[in-house]
Amino acid sequence: MAAHAWPVHSVSEAPDKASGPAAGVAGEAPPFLGVSRSLSGKAWRSNTHDPAKVRRLCQQLGIPVSLGEILASRGVEAADGEAFLHPTLRKFFPDPSSFKDMDKAAGLILDAVAAKRKISIFADYDVDGATSSAMLRRWFRAMSLEAGLYVPDRIREGYGPTIAAFKTLHEQGNELVITVDCGAVSAEPLIAADKMGLPVIVLDHHLMPPDAPLPPTAALVNPNRPDDTSGQGLLAAAGVVFVLLAALNREGRARGIFSETRPEPDIIALADLAALGTVCDVASLKDFNRALVAQGLKVMSRTQNPGILALAEAASAQPPFGTYHAGFVLGPRINAGGRVGDAALGAQLLASDNPAECAMIAAKLDRFNAERRDIEQEVQNAALDAAEALGPDQPVIVVAGVGWHPGVIGIVSGRLKERFGVPCIVIGIDPHTSDGKGSGRSITGVNLGEAIGAAARAGVIENGGGHAMAGGLSLRADQVDGFRTFLLASIGVQARAAATGRGLRIDALMSARGADRAFVDELQHAGPFGMGNPEPLFAFGNMRVQWAQKLKGGHVRCTLEDINGGATLNAIAFRAEDNGFAQTLLASDGQALHVAGKLKADDFRGRNSVDLRIEDVALAQGVAE
Repeated sequence: MAAHAWPVHSVSEAPDKASGPAAGVAGEAPPFLGVSRSLSGKAWRSNTHDPAKVRRLCQQLGIPVSLGEILASRGVEAADGEAFLHPTLRKFFPDPSSFKDMDKAAGLILDAVAAKRKISIFADYDVDGATSSAMLRRWFRAMSLEAGLYVPDRIREGYGPTIAAFKTLHEQGNELVITVDCGAVSAEPLIAADKMGLPVIVLDHHLMPPDAPLPPTAALVNPNRPDDTSGQGLLAAAGVVFVLLAALNREGRARGIFSETRPEPDIIALADLAALGTVCDVASLKDFNRALVAQGLKVMSRTQNPGILALAEAASAQPPFGTYHAGFVLGPRINAGGRVGDAALGAQLLASDNPAECAMIAAKLDRFNAERRDIEQEVQNAALDAAEALGPDQPVIVVAGVGWHPGVIGIVSGRLKERFGVPCIVIGIDPHTSDGKGSGRSITGVNLGEAIGAAARAGVIENGGGHAMAGGLSLRADQVDGFRTFLLASIGVQARAAATGRGLRIDALMSARGADRAFVDELQHAGPFGMGNPEPLFAFGNMRVQWAQKLKGGHVRCTLEDINGGATLNAIAFRAEDNGFAQTLLASDGQALHVAGKLKADDFRGRNSVDLRIEDVALAQGVAE
């Protein structure tokens, strides 16, 4: 890779005399560009790095300084730089046998295939569950077996398997059930299935109680079960299933069951589904996850999966696909079926090989997604009012409302988390039964799933759990206040400390002229971006809005102009109204602004240009126009 001298300023070169208040905490570097409080209420801080480390990275890897700074700020050592820039499945693929019960599960599944037993997949209703089930069903199809599918209704049945669901599957004649992205904490239903004589294999990744006995299963594969030593606890369920497919192929080879007439299933062709599930479940993009997503996005961009192709066409999205497309274009539409429509649609779409069927399902999901957005906005407005009524500086926010649609509470909790910078839980209360379903999103440094699980074990809520960054729960309306008190007592101090550093971490100060397509393309070598490897965030100082337009949903499209240099940059601010800077952008009055955002390649209709996705805006004072 050639080393280019890009027109970008490093954080250490950011001007000290930037406008705005520059008061900083003692011992801490002053706010970046002097922004101690932006229009969204954040302080801007530099994403620091060691200059000597940057030099080593640039020299050994032959990369530009800007890319070296990004790698250094993310903790990448020179010795690991090549693997980071070019992650491969061969290097990072874990040994399937290192997972507890993985070999056992593979053996039982191949036994069932050989005996032509009736098999069904029980999948969670989110993207992780849909992609996991689709991978398994496609593998079974390659083995000349059509597996059944059961996806619970989010509202009527809730998360995970129930006794009634297992009874239905047993009565249908299923001789093996495989749960994906659920089941690990469903002790009572698994006990009931065992008594029915229904074998169940659990493939999950959610945290399990450390001291509780394992539920009875034919096999339980979960890198987060207490006795698992695989070290792969960051995997989403899609990643766990992908490793199982490798175990199945390995065991199949050992048994000699593959031949010219029945070739070994191509699991690399399923990496697009594994990547989609991993990104949408906000799994940390490190090591194996990183390699899996990098490879999966390449597969996805070849549009071999008719379901993904149909969904992309419905959303007017075009390859090459990245984590943005997975997380914000495809994922929400797959989820929409489980939120406001038919929970099984996403899983059916991703497993289908029928283009006509895929087009029909994709169109439905696109309509459901539009409906979801309207419902979400209504609940978000009410939840925001409830959160503000709790008072300022809450370290953990728990809000509940009667009639709030349970299909959107997860999204709304994420919106509140972004707004307030603390763990947030949103609970919808059924107006007829007073039963509540809640969903939460956390911040780095606070394990929300563990806290919710502790509340369930303490009897504060009826049930609940999750993983570090997200969790779900069920409770009665009269338990809401007690649950809020429990969380404040158990993680309040930790959450407050984690939120103290709330703000934007800026990777570099850029000029509009330097934000060209060549620079954006070079940045992609540091991808894929997501949890654990955040997308680089750049600041543009002393800009003004040349043109702006309000879009549906509170978004703002605009053109920014560099006051000092005159260069322009196309930009869009999603949810600008929620973030508090829509009015300023729409004013277009020549006010000098500092703008922070992420640079994106724009290939729509052959543009080959650059877009700035605005993350934050601050007023710049005292700038000569």
